[in-house]
Amino acid sequence: MGPKVWRFVRKDAVDCGQKIGTLFAYCKHMNAPSYPSMAAIELVGLTKRYAPGAKPAVDSINLRIASGSYCCLLGPSGCGKSTTLRMVAGHESVTEGDILLENRNITDLPAAARGTAMMFQSFALFPHLSALDNVAFSLKMKGVAKAERLEQARSLLDRVAMGHLAERKPGELSGGQQQRVALARALITQPRVLLLDEPLSALDPFLRIQMRAELRRWQKELGLTFIHVTHSQEEAMALADTMVVMNHGVIVQSGSPHEIYNRPANEFVARFMGGHNVIETPTGKIGVRTDHIALSPAQGADDAGAHAQIALVSDVEYQGTYVLVGLQSPGALHSAHSTAQWSVMLSEAAFSAQPLSVGDTVRMSWAPEAEHWLSD
Repeated sequence: MGPKVWRFVRKDAVDCGQKIGTLFAYCKHMNAPSYPSMAAIELVGLTKRYAPGAKPAVDSINLRIASGSYCCLLGPSGCGKSTTLRMVAGHESVTEGDILLENRNITDLPAAARGTAMMFQSFALFPHLSALDNVAFSLKMKGVAKAERLEQARSLLDRVAMGHLAERKPGELSGGQQQRVALARALITQPRVLLLDEPLSALDPFLRIQMRAELRRWQKELGLTFIHVTHSQEEAMALADTMVVMNHGVIVQSGSPHEIYNRPANEFVARFMGGHNVIETPTGKIGVRTDHIALSPAQGADDAGAHAQIALVSDVEYQGTYVLVGLQSPGALHSAHSTAQWSVMLSEAAFSAQPLSVGDTVRMSWAPEAEHWLSD
C-alpha cells in the first residue's frame, strides 16, 4: 500500500475513532478491559533518500511512541537518528511513509503547524536578544500582543528557574542557563511533543549529569512526550522510558533500557551498549554481562566447558569501585596494539582478595541464566 493510499485510510480511521471515543470512555467507566494508550507519535514506513536510487538514510522504519513518555533515539554516527528527528520536526522532507501525531497525519505539514517543538544542540538563541525576548520571539512572529507574549515568556522562565535572569543576553549566561532558556522558548508554543537533538552534548560532564536530571523532571512535570536523540548510551538509559537503537537507517531494537541492556537482540546491540561480552560457542554467539562473569585460576584445558572459557589476562584497569580485567583467548596473537577480546568487571574487594596480573591464565565462568543468545 503506497503512502497516498495509507493517508486516505488513516483519515477514515481517525474519523471513525472520533465517533467511537465516547464508547471507549463508557467501557472504561464500566470497568471494561483497558486499551493501549494513544501513541503520541507513530512512524509508518518512514523513509528518507537524499537522491533517487541512493541508499536510504532512513529505511522504512515503523515506530509507536506512547503519549507522555520519554523516548531516546540512539545509535552511532550516520545511523539515521537525527534524520528521523528532523523529519518528525518538519525540517526534513519525507521520501516515503507517514508521520502521525495523535492519529493526525502531519507528514506534509509545515513545522509550525505540527504541534511539535525542537530544542537544538547549539540552543540557537539570538545573541542580541535578552532571555525574555528569545522566549517570546515565536509569539511575536504570530502577532501576539507584546504584553501577553512577555507575560507568557516570563512565566515559563520562572518555571525553569530563570526568571531572575530574564534580561540577560545569551552571552551572559552559562551553558546550563542557556539550555533552560532554549527549553522555555520551545515550550511557549505549547507543543504536544518536544524534540531534542543532542541537547547535552555541548555541556561539560558534571553539568551534563545535572541537566539530565532536570530534563527528566521537566518531562514528568509537563506531561509531554519527549523524543531525544543522543549517541550516549549512559544518557539514554538514564532518561528513557523507551530506547530505540538504530544502525544503517533501520531500527535494530526498541524497548525499555532494562530490556535492551539485559537482552540485546544481536551482536551489534550488545557491543554498542557496552557492558557485554560476545562469546563464540559451538552452537552460536552468546552475550554475557561483564559483571556476571567470575574469574578463577585455570587448572588446565579441562576447565573450559559449556559455561566457561580459558583466557589470558591482557590488561588490568583500576576504576575505583571496581577493576576492569581485559582478557584474550590463549591462542590469539598479542601485540602492543591488541585490544581485549573480553572484559570482566570485578569489585575492588574481589580483586584485592585474588589479584591478577597481565599474562595470568584464568578461567572465565558464568551461570547458565546469565547468558542469552544473540541473533545474526
